[in-house]
Amino acid sequence: MGMITATIMPIPSTITTMTDGLALQRLLIWASPAFPVGTFAYSGGLETAIAEGAVRDAEAMRDWLEGNLQSGAGRNDAILAALACRAHDDAARLSDLADLCLALTPARQRHEELLVTGHAFIQAAKAWSDPVHERLPAACPYPIAFGAIAGAASINAVNAALAFLTAYAQAQVSVAVRLIPIGQTSGLAILAALEPLIADLAKTLADADENDLGAIAYATDIAAMNHETLTTRIFRS
Repeated sequence: MGMITATIMPIPSTITTMTDGLALQRLLIWASPAFPVGTFAYSGGLETAIAEGAVRDAEAMRDWLEGNLQSGAGRNDAILAALACRAHDDAARLSDLADLCLALTPARQRHEELLVTGHAFIQAAKAWSDPVHERLPAACPYPIAFGAIAGAASINAVNAALAFLTAYAQAQVSVAVRLIPIGQTSGLAILAALEPLIADLAKTLADADENDLGAIAYATDIAAMNHETLTTRIFRS
């Protein structure tokens, strides 16, 4: 009687798959407009630009947002989020990045925005218990909080930057939909058109360091500074 042989197939690593799946779930939740961070209350100076007529339609809104993603606050904040993601286990490094983030924020209301939303993000993210919360500085701006907590959840810097930039774009478009107004269809068209740019930026900025920080979106900075003098304001920055 011949010997019966059997081929033993490798068992898929369900642990790795589950970890990746949980990381993606958390990233989707943390970057969602529904996550209780309060970004809907801030415009980052966009309200000023709309009030002054600099941004008055969907085309101008796309140009404004594209400029900020490539050369303004969106770019710098994404770099800082990626740096925090890579340094999530280093409390001293996270503290230095938080100080740098605030030092690079020229407008008082934007400064407050980053601290308030950062605090709110940390408090909400405590639903997922992790030692990273103990390493975060007391005054932790939003990009640092987002990046560090994402990194501690095994989310790589590319995906963290992609989610951060997408959330930033969504928040800005939401302001335009409400204030210009441009309508939800036009708002979605802007987001769809900027997808390739955001994907490319995420890959590039994920590997950036402090030497890559810098912004030339001066109109945005000035608009953010002038926001506090608007006669009528709906947003807090």
